[in-house]
Amino acid sequence: MNYESIIARRAAEIKPSGIRKFFDLAATMQDCISLGVGEPDFKTPWMIRDAGIKSLERGKTWYTNNAGLPEVRNAIADYLERRFDLSYDPATEIAVTTGGSEAIDLALRALLNSGEGEEVIIPEPCYVSYAPLCELCGGVPVPMPLHAEDGFRITAEGLRKAITPKTKAIIMAFPGNPTGAVMRAEHLAPVAELLRDTDIMVITDELYAELTYGRQRHVSIAALPGMKEHCIYVNGFSKAYAMTGWRLGYMCAPQEIMRIMVKIHQFGIICAPTTSQYAALVALRDGDDAIEAMRQEYDMRRKLLVNALNKMGLTCFEPEGAFYVFPSIKATGLSSAEFCEQLLYAQKVAVVPGTAFGDSGEGFVRISYSYSIEHLSEALKRINAFLEELKNKSNS
Repeated sequence: MNYESIIARRAAEIKPSGIRKFFDLAATMQDCISLGVGEPDFKTPWMIRDAGIKSLERGKTWYTNNAGLPEVRNAIADYLERRFDLSYDPATEIAVTTGGSEAIDLALRALLNSGEGEEVIIPEPCYVSYAPLCELCGGVPVPMPLHAEDGFRITAEGLRKAITPKTKAIIMAFPGNPTGAVMRAEHLAPVAELLRDTDIMVITDELYAELTYGRQRHVSIAALPGMKEHCIYVNGFSKAYAMTGWRLGYMCAPQEIMRIMVKIHQFGIICAPTTSQYAALVALRDGDDAIEAMRQEYDMRRKLLVNALNKMGLTCFEPEGAFYVFPSIKATGLSSAEFCEQLLYAQKVAVVPGTAFGDSGEGFVRISYSYSIEHLSEALKRINAFLEELKNKSNS
């Protein structure tokens, strides 16, 4: 068997992310302001870091149970019930993973097993890894465009049109990356009604669940009546606790599916990082105040960006979660890639073209507000100057 040709063919089938190009280019420029990274600018809270340090000092460096430390799974169960009204058995329905990304990969591997063109509906614009992971597992990603006029939310009507006899799963990610869209209970209810009597599984990626704004708290589709058995719930510690480098997430699912996912996890990873698990234990038990402090800071930045971009004429849907804004740049007459490239060269500001998150992202750019107010304010001045230059050129 010619393995080189097989690898080359599979590599050609998977589209590269459009984000990397701009990151690499921005890194070569002096005085460049990057608003592209989807990573908190906060340090992991000290009490969480200290818990990791102490676990090392005490020599707790062995493998854990494949599914994770029992005390961590118990803490996850308590946390989910306290914050999101989700009830899972820590012994059989919860497992700790190496980041949320591994949990999504495990879910797709467990679900896509027939090799007969099973389809996964992927609402987009969306996180860049969903479609490639689906393809690597032998599935067929089916893009389902979301629209600004719907608040970048899934509608039952749109979902109904995307479902076929081959539909195996749908990936839902709310709060959403790159849009910051949130689905409240009233938005989730008709979607749940459509899916409840089907065999379609929902992979619900809720990594930004703690970062929602306004008085209404986050609602998971898995918490709706009759939906828990239809959902593989994914969350983690990267965003809420600024723990991206700790590489720790978790997944919750019905026992029969969890058993399969843990088996794949066991053979591929063995267990999630032990030090990170001890740190996460403190995060789950004592980290609510740290989450709230970061959430309030992000909310200030969110308001700053939305107001400023709208004043500049870049129509900006108001995100209700995560730490991204997704303004329309259609008024400039430029494509998403052209806008980002010209802005980068003209004003040394790096933002991400909407097309990096799927074809339906054309006409938009993603801007992260996981940066200081000073950083964002200077970037906004430069973006405004760039827009003024474009107006002057078009008027001359």
